[in-house]
Amino acid sequence: MGEFFESIPKETLIKWIQAQKVFWVATAPLSGNGHVNVSPKGQVVPHHKSFGVTPERLVEKDDKQMFWYMEMTGSGVETIAHLLEPGNGRITIQFNEFQQEPRILRLWGKGRVLEYGTEAFNDLVEKENIEVLPGVRSIIVVDIHQVGTSCGYSVPLYEFKGLRSTLPDFFRRKEERYLAGSDKDSMPRYWALKSAWSIDGLPGMPTGLRAAREYNVEPMKKMVGPFAPKKPAGLGARGGFQIEHLVIMLLTALLAISLATHPAFQQQAQARLREVMMQVRAVPEALPSSIRHRD
Repeated sequence: MGEFFESIPKETLIKWIQAQKVFWVATAPLSGNGHVNVSPKGQVVPHHKSFGVTPERLVEKDDKQMFWYMEMTGSGVETIAHLLEPGNGRITIQFNEFQQEPRILRLWGKGRVLEYGTEAFNDLVEKENIEVLPGVRSIIVVDIHQVGTSCGYSVPLYEFKGLRSTLPDFFRRKEERYLAGSDKDSMPRYWALKSAWSIDGLPGMPTGLRAAREYNVEPMKKMVGPFAPKKPAGLGARGGFQIEHLVIMLLTALLAISLATHPAFQQQAQARLREVMMQVRAVPEALPSSIRHRD
C-alpha cells in the first residue's frame, strides 16, 4: 500500500537509497507537444559516491532535504533542458528494489542544474567530497517536496552482475587526448555537438550553446520523421520568436527579482534568476545555427 511523506521518513530508507546501483530520472517540457524523458542513472564506477541525500538524516517539516546525482555526459540533454526551461524544473526520481523485499520509492521535487565548473558545482563537490570524474557535465540537485513508497510486487527479481566501464573509459581516453594537445577532444566541443539542444529544440547546456557559437559546431540531429521539430522551441508556427515567450521569460525574471528582496527566498530566487537570464541570453543568439541545422 502506498504512503506519502514530505521528506524521507526513515534513516533506513536513506541508507537503502545510497546502496542502490541504478535509478530513473523523469522530466518533461512544459509544452503538451514535447516529449517526456526517462533516463537511467546510478553509480558510475565502483566505490564512487555518484549520488546521495543531503542531509543524511531525518529532517523537520520545514527543513530542506535534497537528492543529488553526478550527471555524466551523454548523447542527450533532456534533463538539463527541461530543468532550465523557464517556469519548469519538474523532476521525479524513482528507485526499485530488485533483490530483497520489494519496494518502489519516488522522490518528487524541483530540480536544479549545477553545471560543471560553476561556483555552485564546486561548492557541492567540496561539501559532499565528490570525486569529479572525466566526462562529468553537471550535478543535478532535486529539492524534495514529496516522497512516495509503494509495494513493488510486480517488479521482477534481478541479480546485479557489475558496473559497465564503457562510459568512464571513453571520457578518460578523451581527456588524455585533449591534455596531450588534441583540441578537438575538448569537452566544450563535445557538448556543443550533443548537449546544446534537446530533441524538442529547447536550449540545453549553456556551455554547449556558447561553444557551438565559438567553434561553429552544428548540433547533431536527434529526431527523424514527422514528429521531429522543424524549428527550435523558441520558434512557433508563425515563423518567428514569439513575443509571448519573451514575456514569460521577463515575468519570471521580475518575480525572481521580487523574491530576491525577501531574505527567506533570497538565495533560491537569485539562483533561479541566473538560470532564467542564461536562457534569455542563450536562445536568441543560438537560433540561426539551429535553424540551419533543422532545415
